[in-house]
Amino acid sequence: MLKRIVLLLLLIALATQGLSPAGAEENEDAAIVDLTATGSDTHLLLFGSLRNSFTEEMLEGLHSGLPIRFSFFIELRQRTGSTADKVVVSQSFTHTLTYDILKEIYRVELEEDRRSHAFASLLDAQSVLNDLNGIKVIELSRLSPDAVYTLQVKAELFNKTLPLSLQHVVPFVSWWDIKTDWHTLTFKLGPPDRP
Repeated sequence: MLKRIVLLLLLIALATQGLSPAGAEENEDAAIVDLTATGSDTHLLLFGSLRNSFTEEMLEGLHSGLPIRFSFFIELRQRTGSTADKVVVSQSFTHTLTYDILKEIYRVELEEDRRSHAFASLLDAQSVLNDLNGIKVIELSRLSPDAVYTLQVKAELFNKTLPLSLQHVVPFVSWWDIKTDWHTLTFKLGPPDRP
C-alpha cells in the first residue's frame, strides 16, 4: 500500500512539473483529426487536420532557417470481399513551412494546389500547414455506386536535410521524427441521382 502511495505521489509530482515518465512523449502524439470526405460536382474531396505536429526543437530549427516539411499520404481502397482490397488511388504531397528571418514572414507551400501563402503569425502558418482543405482524391465518375470504400490518411515528418557532419552543430535536427498512424474513414456511395 505504501509503495502505491509513493508511486502515485511521484507520478503527480512529475505531471505537475511538466515532466513525463521515461519512454513517454512530452506532448500527445501527432494525429490526423476531423477527417471528412464529401463530393463536389466532379471529385471526392478530403478535409481534415494534423494535430500535435510541432515540437519546440522544430520551431527552433525553423527560426534558424531550416524548413519544416510534412508529407501526407492518402490511399483509397474499394472493398472487394476478398482478403486484399483493391487500391483505387494512392497519392502523396508535401506541405512546407519556411521562415524568412530578414522579413520576419512565414511562408507555407502546398504541393497539392501549387500555391504559396505568406503569414506574419506563426499560428496562422501552422494552421494552414496542418490543414487538409478540399484535397481532390478522385473523380466521382471513377467510383462505383453502392461500393464500400476505405479512405486512409497519414502524415510523416522526417528532416534529413543536414549532412551527418553538421548534425553535431545542430543536434535537434535528428529528433525531428514525427508520424501519425493511418486514420481511416469508411463510406459507401449511394446510387447515382436520376432525373
